[in-house]
Amino acid sequence: MTKANKVLFITQEITPYVSESEMANIGRNLPQAIQEKGREIRTFMPKWGNINERRNQLHEVIRLSGMNLIIDDTDHPLIIKVASIQSARMQVYFIDNDDYFQNRMQTADENGVEYEDNDSRAVFYARGVLETVKKLRWCPDVIHCHGWMTALAPLYIKKAYKDEPSFRDAKVVFSVYEDDFKNTLSDDFAAKLMLKGISKKDLGDLKEPVDYAALCKLAVDYSDGVIQNSEKVDESIIEYARQSGKLVLDYQNPENYADACNEFYDQVWDATANEEE
Repeated sequence: MTKANKVLFITQEITPYVSESEMANIGRNLPQAIQEKGREIRTFMPKWGNINERRNQLHEVIRLSGMNLIIDDTDHPLIIKVASIQSARMQVYFIDNDDYFQNRMQTADENGVEYEDNDSRAVFYARGVLETVKKLRWCPDVIHCHGWMTALAPLYIKKAYKDEPSFRDAKVVFSVYEDDFKNTLSDDFAAKLMLKGISKKDLGDLKEPVDYAALCKLAVDYSDGVIQNSEKVDESIIEYARQSGKLVLDYQNPENYADACNEFYDQVWDATANEEE
């Protein structure tokens, strides 16, 4: 059985670009560990407004930038930046846009108030990553999504981008963290998701207003494998994944985590490959 040799990481946080957290540390260390095991990787995160571009030596990739993504009937220019973590021999691609990311913090402002347009930011981020990977003409075997800001990527990969050569054969893994959001998403969330290849039917039981658990369950619907990444998570999401018949990787101690993910990628790849034979 061929191995899943190329892994795309779509991540919400990576240290040292943002301050340390469970997710940011995994965003930094897991891709390096997987690369050191001989797989080819690409890593993406949002260009949050609190990232210091000069200190972290980000620069725009002109050949990848310049596209517009239409969200809610408005054009939003897609800007791609890149930086290197020299010690890891790892490049990180950043998805940027003046409206969604410049001069703003991560998912909440300095007072801890969640941004009202986080749903549009999540749509822009997921689509921005997929459009960039398409332009890179890179075909990942496994796509590993970390954090709720990446929860729309599985839907887009399996529906709107399913015929794209870059994603046609890709398997999707979604990691569930303790990190959540408190408010519900905007009332027209389902309408914002719409793209050629996606219909209302594809959103299944998504009832508005959409909360954190509902968003993660939508990600589970279109993932091939689910990982419990934090020791404490919303149990209803993991239970939903098990009842859906998805492959589930239970919580791992940090010292075993990279090895367990490495094996899980092949497990997901083999399971879905066997189904297709």
